[in-house]
Parts: sequence; C-alpha cells; structure tokens
Amino acid sequence: MKAWILKGFGRGNLEMSDVAIRRPLENEVMIRVSAVSLNYRDKLIIEKIYNPDMSFPLTQVADGVGTVVECGKNVTRFREGDRVMTQYATRWIDGPPQSGEYLHTLGNTIPGALAEYLVLNEQALVLVPDYLDDTEAATLPCAALTAWYSLVERGNLQRGETVLVQGTGGVSIFGLQISRMLGADVIVTSSSDAKLERAKSLGATHTINYTTTPDWDKTALELTSQKGVDQVLEVAGGGSLIKSLNSLKAFGHIAIIGFLDDMTSDLPLFPVLAKQATLRGISTGPRRALERMNQAFAQFKIHPVIDKVYSFEDALAAYDHLYQGAFGKIVIRGPGH
Repeated sequence: MKAWILKGFGRGNLEMSDVAIRRPLENEVMIRVSAVSLNYRDKLIIEKIYNPDMSFPLTQVADGVGTVVECGKNVTRFREGDRVMTQYATRWIDGPPQSGEYLHTLGNTIPGALAEYLVLNEQALVLVPDYLDDTEAATLPCAALTAWYSLVERGNLQRGETVLVQGTGGVSIFGLQISRMLGADVIVTSSSDAKLERAKSLGATHTINYTTTPDWDKTALELTSQKGVDQVLEVAGGGSLIKSLNSLKAFGHIAIIGFLDDMTSDLPLFPVLAKQATLRGISTGPRRALERMNQAFAQFKIHPVIDKVYSFEDALAAYDHLYQGAFGKIVIRGPGH
C-alpha cells in the first residue's frame, strides 16, 4: 500500500513509499483511509520537538477517517462498511488517563493514518456522525477534541461566559465554534485583519489585532467591563501566557495547548494566586469525550472550517501550507479518493 513515511527528522525525510499491509488481529479493525487532517504537532514531530526519541521509519498523522474493510474475529463495536474516525490517544478511553494511556498516540509511538490502510484496536476508533462528509470528519480527532475537552469538559463552559481564543488555526477556530454553539461570547486575537474578519463571519463577538494592539490584554479587560474573560485557549506560550493571565477574571481557566511563540514563560505567580486561576495543560482528550463532542456537534450541525483539501500525492504541499499557517484545518485525501 501507499503511505507517507517519516524516515528521520526533517521535512526532507518525509517520503511516499510502498509498505506491506498488516492484517488485523482478533480485536483489531482495518480501515481504508479516505481523508486525514494535519495538526501543528505533525510539524513539531518532523522538527524533533515533540518526541526527540522517536523511532523511524514512522507513518505520519494522527487524524484519519475511513471505511471499515475487515474486522478481527472478536471485534464487537464495528462491522464492515462503517465509517470511523481515529482516536489520537489510542488507549485513553475516559476519565484521567491511567499508566501512561495518553502516551500511546498515532503518528508518534504508533503508525499514523497518512496511508492507504490503517489497522487499529477497535477501542481506538469511533463512528463518524452521519451529517459530516469524510473530509470534515477527518478534522475532528485532535483539534476539535482539544478545544472541546479544554472548554467544556475541563473548563465547564457556561452560557453567557466569555472565551478568549488566540489565533485562527484548527484548535482556535473549533474553540470559537464550540463557544458560540454553547452561548458564550468570544474574543479572537490574530495578527491578520483579514483572518479576524473571517472570524467575525463565524460569530466572533470581538476581535483584536495583537500586532497593532500589543497590549491586547488591556483591550480584553475593556471589552469585558474590566471583569476579565472566563477562559483562554492559550496557543502561543511565552509572554502571551502572562497577557492571558492579565486578561483573566478571578477563578478563570487557562488551557495551555501550545507554544507557537516560546516553550518557556516568566509567569509571575502572585496574579495566579490572587485570581485563584486554573492553568491546565491540555494535549487532547479521551475517546468518550470525542464521542460526547460528536453528539453535540451533530445536534447543532457544526461544520468544520477547512482551509484547503490536498490529494494524497500532494501531501508535501499540504505540509508547506501547515508551515505557513492555515485558517482552520488542512485536509489530505486518501489514495484514490
């Protein structure tokens, strides 16, 4: 079968190759992959930041959707013909992860989905909501789940609250959509006025250009009548984390999901104590959270925002797009789709 294989660190080591197809074991399912989506972690993996001790060769990408073509003899959750999506942390089912369950991840310690076929334990898959096509569904497992788990399952987002979302990448745009779906106000920050206008069209309550308004934390306070925001989706790290804390109301929640600017921060502790703030690292969520999110998305008919769809053979161009920055998600079709 065809697969994109990372043979070493560096983008030049990502190559399309012919690899053997593995048959499913008794508790496994084989799917024919129809679409995958890229995440910022895929860039970090290539750049030796995400997992410096990675073993090669490795099939890339965690987020995939496809159709079940073969089931092991003990499989009970699926049957041939089902449309399914991957679960990023393949052993994390629900609740707090036990014994490193969150460390077993696709496209990292386990071969990923950027291939013609993918074989996984049935517990690492969920059904695709009927109303979504495969390219849309492929965007959900990492980015959408990270936003959902941050805001809803860990942040307990309530109607009428205010969420500050940094940037317009995959997690951030899903954060905007989820917040508006649940009746929260949303402040979006970006360096691009054009992207901020697109965010407004998706329902952003307020927008701030952090290049022309470097003290965006003060602006966020002004927009909330000095009360501060209830939650922040923090993707930048570094000095941005300090500004996020400044913009936060008492007992507010910051979900730290990335470090686009800097992996370290000189965060002052007194404001954390004074505001009794919660700062929580979020990498993703468990499978049942993905299923709960899918149910909510189906109820509200949430459609993911896709910047561009690439063919399987043109995957390197999709990675170039990822490096340049996308509005929403980047999708790659499976071979023959």
